[in-house]
Amino acid sequence: MATEDFDDSHDGDAQERERGFVTRRADLTRAMVITPVVGRRSADEAVRAPEARLEEAVGLALAIDLDVRERKLVQLQAVRPSTFIGKGKVEEFAGLVKAEEIELVVMDTALTPVQQRNLEKALGAKVLDRTGLILEIFGRRARTKEGTLQVEHAHLTWQKSRLVRSWTHLERQRGGFGFLGGPGETQIEADRRMITERILKIERELEQVKRTRGLHRAGRKRVPYPVVALVGYTNAGKSTLFNRLTRADVVAADMLFATLDPTLRSITLPHGAHAILSDTVGFISELPTQLVAAFRATLEEVIEADVILHVRDISHEDAEAQGADVAAVLKELEIDPADSARVIEVWNKIDRLEPEARETLAATAARRDPDARPVPVSALTGEGEDVLLAAVERRLSAKRETVEVRVAPEDGAGVNWLFRHCDVLERRPADDGATEVVVRIEPGRVEGLRRRFASLRALDA
Repeated sequence: MATEDFDDSHDGDAQERERGFVTRRADLTRAMVITPVVGRRSADEAVRAPEARLEEAVGLALAIDLDVRERKLVQLQAVRPSTFIGKGKVEEFAGLVKAEEIELVVMDTALTPVQQRNLEKALGAKVLDRTGLILEIFGRRARTKEGTLQVEHAHLTWQKSRLVRSWTHLERQRGGFGFLGGPGETQIEADRRMITERILKIERELEQVKRTRGLHRAGRKRVPYPVVALVGYTNAGKSTLFNRLTRADVVAADMLFATLDPTLRSITLPHGAHAILSDTVGFISELPTQLVAAFRATLEEVIEADVILHVRDISHEDAEAQGADVAAVLKELEIDPADSARVIEVWNKIDRLEPEARETLAATAARRDPDARPVPVSALTGEGEDVLLAAVERRLSAKRETVEVRVAPEDGAGVNWLFRHCDVLERRPADDGATEVVVRIEPGRVEGLRRRFASLRALDA
């Protein structure tokens, strides 16, 4: 099969030092990253450049402290069923593995168990595909019990399909009971049964997590704070923006999947109303389906959100492709990424752009429909923060009615009731001793408000 290594110009240490990547350490696992590119992309296709794909794969490897000694792009005309890449490239990479004493080869694609086994034999090193690498990162990043359970569930689901790999000891049989005892249970069957039992146990625990999260959401609905969820490609700056808007101190690092566990904090909107901001796990291209399923309970914070902020690293060369990847995951969650009444595009990291590029970006945003206009921001410097909060408030206000409630002087508990059940915008005393309170509330709850208070007047939002 014809293959072409069309980017073989990386000069190991010198290039890595220039890019600020790897510091050689004897205690790190020596690795090689291979990004295969199958076929040719069309000019108008929203697919990231092969070089950017390789850089992302290297970033994933560095996220679990691998010492990346070699990085290779391989152009394939077709996939080889036995080893994915061609025989010539396998032999070439086997030589590099031996010369550099590489212990782990990362294949930036999904491999079948057979392909993984054959590559390990041919290369003389352990092979990890993209799914396994992302699962490994998630396993290291999970901190809470919920996150640990979700990652373990995804990993076991993936591992269960790979018990036919190179572990020949799994073919041994255990003896049966009694004197004659039949052939009994093979080791692979026993291991698969144990994994299945563990998966079922985790699913029961995750169901409890789901119920708990449901109770929390129900509680937040009783205290009428709308929820705003941050979504975006990993390393797009969600956690930095979260810290900026909430004045929190969530871990924010220039690293893929720096945070996994969802965090919720209160934010104050321009006119004094409050909302809950939720920071969620970052997305990535070819996100393993096992992870999407396992993190469903976490991602329900996004599904239930009133407003979704799609944070994009607009300075990245593959910003369009990354945006398309996030949109694909949102669709998988049955969320329309083009729903401008609910989804706001946030063009982050404008501080990294040159003045000319910023002007072009502003002009591009201005040409969009006002209701669907993206908001350029810098989570690092705070530029555009006020515009973003105003856009969030407009989306939330459009879904709620603004009314003025007159609370009688003798109704001492009335104002407290409003604070518990409504979004209070303004409170002022009246001449006759009553209290006038301007609140925002969902249309379906206005009738209940009317039953509680006799004097009610609708206002323009």
